[in-house]
Amino acid sequence: MATHAQKQFSVLTLSTLAFTACFAAWMMFAIIGIPIKKLLGLNETEFGILVATPVLTGSLIRLPLGMWTDKLGGRIVFFVLMLSTVVPIWLIGYATQYWQFLLLGLFVGAAGGSFSVGIAYVARWFPKQRQGFAMGIFGAGNSGAALTKIVAPSLVVAYGWQSVPHVYAIGMLAMAILFWIFTYTDTAHHVPGHVTVRQQLAALKDPNVWKLSQYYSIVFGGYVALALWMPKYFISEYGFSIQTAALMAAAFSLPGGVMRAVGGWISDRVGAHRLTWWVMWVSWICLFLLSYPQTDMVVRTTKGDVALHIGLNVWAFTALLFILGLAWAFGKASVFKYISDEYPHNIGVISGIVGLMGGLGGFVLPILFGAIVDLTGINSGIFMLLYGVTWVSLIWMYLTEVRKVPVIKSAAADTLE
Repeated sequence: MATHAQKQFSVLTLSTLAFTACFAAWMMFAIIGIPIKKLLGLNETEFGILVATPVLTGSLIRLPLGMWTDKLGGRIVFFVLMLSTVVPIWLIGYATQYWQFLLLGLFVGAAGGSFSVGIAYVARWFPKQRQGFAMGIFGAGNSGAALTKIVAPSLVVAYGWQSVPHVYAIGMLAMAILFWIFTYTDTAHHVPGHVTVRQQLAALKDPNVWKLSQYYSIVFGGYVALALWMPKYFISEYGFSIQTAALMAAAFSLPGGVMRAVGGWISDRVGAHRLTWWVMWVSWICLFLLSYPQTDMVVRTTKGDVALHIGLNVWAFTALLFILGLAWAFGKASVFKYISDEYPHNIGVISGIVGLMGGLGGFVLPILFGAIVDLTGINSGIFMLLYGVTWVSLIWMYLTEVRKVPVIKSAAADTLE
């Protein structure tokens, strides 16, 4: 009979691995979307819709999945969720038309909802003082985005893009089986049966939940959007091959996933507010620098014309991306530390709402990226948009937390507390 500590370790390890597999599948179009774009002759906006389609389903399903996790337990919900994605992932390898990719992408997107299941499932196995670290380790499964950038390009080059969904489908099935065998159920973690759906959804009336959703829309929504967009960005802006572009993009995706565990550890010690405040400022600075387009100008002086070039070379650009990914890893952890601190008895619902809103950011942003590039022709315009979103978060945080302007939390949101 396994001890409680052994169960904690097993649940955390297998949940993190399962989330990594789900996130890798969720980000699949970031790589295979590039040859598909060429095959179908898509413009930038159409490409943005293609890569963002799985994110839509994965976002919308997060709230009901969080509610089901509170009611039924994370183990069974996570297992069924992974199984439900195996066939759609496999069928992508046989798609030939744009609508087919979009339709299958919607079904595959369910994998992205695994976050709201796993975060609630894992958190309840740990005491409050260790929840930030535990949730941070689980959230490191975001590194599945980097895994896709490392594995998928080699498969594309060696066997064609169709091989990627086939390999991923087999991997997802194997992961689902391992998860079921090595995890546990504790019915004490379920919310009481008398709690209704209406009571769970009462949290939507809480303005504090919407504030956390805004934070998450940049640290997670922005992360997902850039993880999807960066391989194509490196190809378009710097002329790299798909393998090199994916490897460079991993410099953003990898720290943005793996370092989330460190962010959880820091959140436990310095508090969610302090860490999130600094995350937003670091993001603001990085995005300001990344926003500036490659510019050539001629300055007329008394000694003649002087030609100047202003712009980031690939190494400076990648270094700023790395810092941004690191900051957002910390920010993703700190937002969920807020949740575990303020909503300990309905983590599934609140994480579902916040995850849904953050995920919707990851859906809308790539489409807006494509529209910006189509309309302006400026690749760095995508960072100008993210810079504006970060401003909103900074202002909201300053008014409600730094200046201590009270935000009255709806009593309905605490129904379960």
